[in-house]
Amino acid sequence: MKTATFQKSFPWKTEGKEYPSFELAPQFGRVPEYSWDLSDMQRQRVQRLLREEIVVSLHDHPHEYPADMSDLIPYVRSAHTRTGYEGLRASGMTAVFDNLLDGYGCVCSSAGWKWEELIMDLGMRLCDFSKQDYVTVARNTSDIRAAHEQGGLAIVLSLEASTAIENEVDRIDMLYGFGVRQMGLVYSESNNLGSGLRERGDGGLSRFGERCVKRMNDLGMVIDISHSSDRTCLDAIRLSTDPLLITHAGARGVWPTRRMKPDEVLTACAERGGVLGIEAAPHTTVSRAHPKHSLESVMDHFTYCVDLMGIEHVSFGPDTLYGDHVGLHHAFDLGVHEDMATWPDFEPVDYVAGLENPTENFFNIIAWLVTHDYSDAEIRMVIGGNTMRVLDQVWG
Repeated sequence: MKTATFQKSFPWKTEGKEYPSFELAPQFGRVPEYSWDLSDMQRQRVQRLLREEIVVSLHDHPHEYPADMSDLIPYVRSAHTRTGYEGLRASGMTAVFDNLLDGYGCVCSSAGWKWEELIMDLGMRLCDFSKQDYVTVARNTSDIRAAHEQGGLAIVLSLEASTAIENEVDRIDMLYGFGVRQMGLVYSESNNLGSGLRERGDGGLSRFGERCVKRMNDLGMVIDISHSSDRTCLDAIRLSTDPLLITHAGARGVWPTRRMKPDEVLTACAERGGVLGIEAAPHTTVSRAHPKHSLESVMDHFTYCVDLMGIEHVSFGPDTLYGDHVGLHHAFDLGVHEDMATWPDFEPVDYVAGLENPTENFFNIIAWLVTHDYSDAEIRMVIGGNTMRVLDQVWG
């Protein structure tokens, strides 16, 4: 087996001279380590599963963020977003759906998301990846399996929303050509494709959105409906000839917010062969049983969705990063906190204990599954097997 190496982002450039220097949050030790009372046998089993199985995060932003979130907007505008290679190397993940920074274009100009900003970010990230022998940009499932065999990491280029394509369906072809293999239809606010989950009205998928769904099916690009409105989700599931992904969400039956999906959407997704990735960004997958957001809250959504959808349709899309995620929500005003006053009693947190960053996520997820008596076969399914089944079908 090849032992892959890693280094910092943009190793061919001089930081502070050829691109701006920022103090970045640490990849390790930013918050206390999650505490486990594992027996030696349980710990060995967790480590074995993390080492031997294909482990896929359906949704993360595995970037380093500024230590001081007041630097966030100039950092994003610099077009030199650093990837947390050292932390990712220690995570045990085989593949991560890396969602770039397409959702943050709204802070770079008054016009919101722009095609030029997306291409700039995508091009810079691809250039950086090309200089890392640890990283493979996955264009098919063979790339993911090869990364597993070689001890590397497969990056699946992903976008949270299709907003930047505007009304040009051929831009989907261009993104596919650049290596993008998964794309969300809408990011909370409506766009030309359909309604987002933050809107007061729900118009569902537009005629243009229908064309885009068909084009993504024809190309073999996975469709994500995480931030779409309920009707847009159902329209896309009905129309798509391929299974869809809900890469990062939870169950509204556990926590009644618009960011969570209702049972109707979850069951429709499962019936068409799709997979849900359980979300863990701060103040999303809270539960009444665990109103202080933590690994336990997230796993309340997991067990509910397993019972509802079947274990073969559930996975994990933690939606984490290296830095202060709560601070990021406030800095970008992404709407996560906008309706907290209407929620059931809960306790705000500074971070989600046990699922704070991409390095710790899957050790803790597997540890929870081990301590709750899930079999190796069941764990294999939810940490990567279910996702690989969908990718094999959609990517071909």
